[in-house]
Amino acid sequence: MGKSSVRNPSLKKLFSFFLISLFFGNPITNAEDENLLDTVVDLDLNRYVGVWHQIAYIPNRFQKMCEKDTRAKYEVLGDGRIKVVNSCRDADTNLHIAKGIARLNAAYRDPARLQVRFAPAWLSFLPFVWGDYWVLDIDADYNSVLVGSPDRQYLWLLARSPELAKDREIGLRQKASALGFDVTKLSE
Repeated sequence: MGKSSVRNPSLKKLFSFFLISLFFGNPITNAEDENLLDTVVDLDLNRYVGVWHQIAYIPNRFQKMCEKDTRAKYEVLGDGRIKVVNSCRDADTNLHIAKGIARLNAAYRDPARLQVRFAPAWLSFLPFVWGDYWVLDIDADYNSVLVGSPDRQYLWLLARSPELAKDREIGLRQKASALGFDVTKLSE
């Protein structure tokens, strides 16, 4: 009994997975800091919560089934986190729902720089299950918003109603372009 080893292959894989995630998590590097996105100053999360309708977005793998009625509902929880419920309908009008949690990004402590997780709670200790959700622009009435990720791969134009005034939509698209997002990829 001189040697100790992990004999359960599942435990060994989980332990290896944990070690890899510690070393290759999602740290912010100096190169990213140089190209960091500006976010909304003094975002009021209590005004932000509620229902938002998707007006346009850069397509992504987790929304590939969504054809219409795409929306997000946010609700502040007692512990300061935010409950997230995303929904959409596919081509056959089937409803798809994804539930998650948002939290302040510990690196910034800024309500406009959140992290969102849709993975099970027991995986929340892994850095890569958290995605960046940064509020880049919002109107004074909290009726339309531009949300994206600092790597500029994800972008959403959202509004409180299913339609957005054309001039505001054009303004949000121009802001996104000025921030370095490829707005030619935006889909309705």
